[in-house]
Amino acid sequence: MNLLDRHLFKSVLFTCLAAVGLFAFVVALPNIVRDLLSPLLAGQFDLPTFARLVALLFPFAISFALPMGMLTGILLTLGRLSADSEVTAMRAAGISVARIARPVLLLAVLCAALALQINLESAPWARAQFHREFADAVRTNPIGVIVPKTFIRDFKGAVLYVGAKEGNILRDIWLWDLDAESRVRRLVRAESGRLVYDEATNCLIPTLVRATVEEREAREPENFAKAPKVASFEKFEDVRISLDRYLGQNLVKMKPEWLTYGALRAEQARHAASTPPPEKRSAHAREQMQFSLIVQEKFNLSLAVFSFALLGVPLGIKVSRRETSANLGLALLLVLGFYILTATVKSLDKKPQLRPDLLIWLPNLLCIGLGLWLFRRVERR
Repeated sequence: MNLLDRHLFKSVLFTCLAAVGLFAFVVALPNIVRDLLSPLLAGQFDLPTFARLVALLFPFAISFALPMGMLTGILLTLGRLSADSEVTAMRAAGISVARIARPVLLLAVLCAALALQINLESAPWARAQFHREFADAVRTNPIGVIVPKTFIRDFKGAVLYVGAKEGNILRDIWLWDLDAESRVRRLVRAESGRLVYDEATNCLIPTLVRATVEEREAREPENFAKAPKVASFEKFEDVRISLDRYLGQNLVKMKPEWLTYGALRAEQARHAASTPPPEKRSAHAREQMQFSLIVQEKFNLSLAVFSFALLGVPLGIKVSRRETSANLGLALLLVLGFYILTATVKSLDKKPQLRPDLLIWLPNLLCIGLGLWLFRRVERR
């Protein structure tokens, strides 16, 4: 690389790093707030566990942030150079647009290779590890799922409200016991109570003090014409709160998206080798297409890093104003169009005859075609 190449490479690299960091934070933030903040505030996680879980969210976030960050970084850097007439000076010195773009596209190729590694190995491993460590952290302090002055609806077959909590002592307890159709079949109110975790049944077992139990007709719990049975107890222990949704097997069941590339292809081959009964062949074909679509999407998202760079170079050179809002607006429109089209193709996963595993490449092909056309147009100016 000569001096000009190094200057362009470093300028784009540092801007892209900042953009990728920003986008990765934006992508990861909803998961942090939704899944981790409440357990942390409730004292269920310590800070090292919280930090480790947050770190495990970022490989997945970076896989989506890399294409957006690459495009934004190129637009900002080349837009600034164009506004400062540096690109004009290069062109006046006889340097072609393709020559100017060479270090930028080299960086894009390197980032695409990094994205491929993240999409095929790092992000799937991190997502699976996140769910395993989250389950382990909850299992070490299962009573921590109880947050005072909050309606907790995540329990299987129950809704719980607690007015105050002191260790495993609860006060002002309201417990709604639900049937299979999420109808209230029993309401339990208690002045106070104590919680014990039963690891064998994966349940919280409350011992309630001065409890009132209102029980409805099991077959018609919403038939208010029938008066409920009401009873008071000085001590009531006939309640079990299942933690299956927190600690059950479904929490750590490996989804295909969480498998590394080798494991995913092995699972795909195993599924393809199975022989379903005639009535399940359609479902088998849809499941096989979902495996293929997941594989193709990982490669497609990695190629998007290079495709967006190919778009960003001519667009960045074309933008002549110093304001960055125009550059960011262009990046936003291109990213939205790409992901909307990708999501549309992914929605066809239940129609394998349309070959969504091949159509998933359409957004990238359109970006590459548009980028080449813009290159030729800028080169002629």
